[in-house]
Amino acid sequence: MKTLIIVSHPEIDESGSQQYLKEALPDSSDITFHHLESTYPEGKIDIEQEQQLLQQHDRIIFQFPLYWYSSPPMLKHWQDEVLTENFAYGFGGNKLKDKELGLVLVIGMPEKEYQVSGNEGYTLSALTTPYQAMAKKTQMNFLKPFLIFQFHYMEESEKMRMLIAYQQYLMIENFDTLRAKENWFLQQLDDMDEKFLPDGSQFILDQIKELIEDNRMELDEIQMYLEQAGGSL
Repeated sequence: MKTLIIVSHPEIDESGSQQYLKEALPDSSDITFHHLESTYPEGKIDIEQEQQLLQQHDRIIFQFPLYWYSSPPMLKHWQDEVLTENFAYGFGGNKLKDKELGLVLVIGMPEKEYQVSGNEGYTLSALTTPYQAMAKKTQMNFLKPFLIFQFHYMEESEKMRMLIAYQQYLMIENFDTLRAKENWFLQQLDDMDEKFLPDGSQFILDQIKELIEDNRMELDEIQMYLEQAGGSL
């Protein structure tokens, strides 16, 4: 699976959250980081090039800070220019069909404010309705958004947990399932080079992998019992 991260931020070099996410990207040919404002400083978009990029990837991610309940203007300009009739919709416009559309939103307010009873008065599900509608019109599969609240107030441990979840969001098919996350962790452990590990670390990694495999067997047994119980009801 190939993932295209379309980032919109007018001052990305000054953004601690965006720089943190960029530095954390895996070194993989399957992930493309594409910052619109840097690519098109004058705002003149190469439509053909952008459409080719979209067709070369399976999962499309819009990554941006939430500005006045929407994206920075460059992303909206990109949508207007690139998602043309006969390409993204309309007669013959099925070039994005069955691809995935995800959102990575960096939000300055606390999560609790984005409730009907919160100060903002609307949920993020409601505020992202235009992107859900875009996915429907272009026959894409809309993914549950990845939300980052108040990045600058996060503890380092919180940032690390967020970082792992972010990488999974970019790389894993069916990323919200436990089995997919287990497979991802096992792959990360397998990819570690023993030459660069401190003495004794390989033993610890082997123990972790064994624990994951044992837990997986237990979960499979539970799933089997649940299916049997459901079938007998």
